[in-house]
Amino acid sequence: MLVLLPPSEGKATGGHGPALALDQLSFPALTPVRARVVDAVQRAAREHPEALRQALGLSPAQTGLLADDAALTTSPTLPALERYTGVVYENLGYRTLAGAARRRADRALVVASALFGLLRPADRVPAYRLSGTTAVPGVGGLAALWRPAAEPLLADHRLVVDLRSGAYAALARAPHAVSVRVLRESGGRRSVVSHDNKWTKGRLARALCEHGARSLDDVAEIGRTCADDVEVDGRRVDLVLHGLASARPR
Repeated sequence: MLVLLPPSEGKATGGHGPALALDQLSFPALTPVRARVVDAVQRAAREHPEALRQALGLSPAQTGLLADDAALTTSPTLPALERYTGVVYENLGYRTLAGAARRRADRALVVASALFGLLRPADRVPAYRLSGTTAVPGVGGLAALWRPAAEPLLADHRLVVDLRSGAYAALARAPHAVSVRVLRESGGRRSVVSHDNKWTKGRLARALCEHGARSLDDVAEIGRTCADDVEVDGRRVDLVLHGLASARPR
């Protein structure tokens, strides 16, 4: 089982580890692409900050955020599951997993990153600013780089549970993955609500680590612990909520 997580826009600052070492990250087949993207982003932040600011969709007042990108190869690092923050990661609660659940998490959890491709929990990375939709100056769109390198790695796994958002799923398709959609139903209508989506996917990722899954049916059954209703349509599992995700008992 592989569980693909979306990265978070919010990231912990600073770090207590050594500078980035690409050759020490998981999935070494991605090292050449990682080196190219890291170099392009860092070069753009140092030499063409205005172009990178616009590519990232930052306001002029947010130009200071580019400092992280300008120091990618020199700033301190944190393990990926400490670097990424936000609702998904709060509800995953990686630090509180123990025993078999923690071992399963270390094997199964993979963060999809626009900068690094695929990361396992212990991979040490610096703070950075980059999204899946960014056209990096000097490189352009990222899907053309990541797909040839990352898709064969994802195809090697029999069961991939894809919790990524659309922008990151587009960077590397996972053949035959089980995709998960979170919907809130109210008044007979269903909609995607960002907070509910992140909250529920974080809880599902934790439950998958706690119980393990070998098939689509297992994913759907585990999903029942996180939603009011579960529906399966082909390779997609819909988790349906009848109220706020945060109102559900843990």
